[in-house]
Amino acid sequence: MIHVRGVPRLTQLVRLVGEEAARQDMGRDLILERLVEVLLVEALRAAPSQGAAPGLLRGLSDPRIAAALRLMHGDIARAWTVADLARAAGLSRSSFFDHFARLVGVRPMEYLLAWRMAVAKELLRDGRMALDEVAGRIGYGSASTFSTAFSRYVGVPPGQFRRGEGVGPQADLATPPTPWSTTAGENGGPGARGVI
Repeated sequence: MIHVRGVPRLTQLVRLVGEEAARQDMGRDLILERLVEVLLVEALRAAPSQGAAPGLLRGLSDPRIAAALRLMHGDIARAWTVADLARAAGLSRSSFFDHFARLVGVRPMEYLLAWRMAVAKELLRDGRMALDEVAGRIGYGSASTFSTAFSRYVGVPPGQFRRGEGVGPQADLATPPTPWSTTAGENGGPGARGVI
């Protein structure tokens, strides 16, 4: 679940990026590239001030960190390293790591894990893909390694999550917070949020 408060256009764009990332249709990569570009422009328009809390919007407001975020969102299955992302951002590894964590609020690999698990949840809810396909789509080499990571992150195995067993309507609230969550005052009033 991704929360973007008070910025409905960003909510819609993040939802579209997630949906497109879950598809196998022809032109998927081209559409993802364009959606991420539009998402970045909209995020820059809605960018919080320097004193705002860390989060996705704050990360997208920095061109160097935005470049890394664009890569992670555009190729979720790639085995990204901090060195790869730092190179794309034009920063040293340590500088990139510190800058990313300060702006986004989590370390780069934690962000990537959160994004992968958000996409995995959508794919599992959809129910059209086998577990090994879901694993491959989000960058895991096997269903077993994905299942372990998913269980650790979400609290239930992917098969159980897919069936909705032991997963009530509040299940996503137990998932660790993501950098997509923003404070209510940052981009709108209390309760002004979109959920994807």
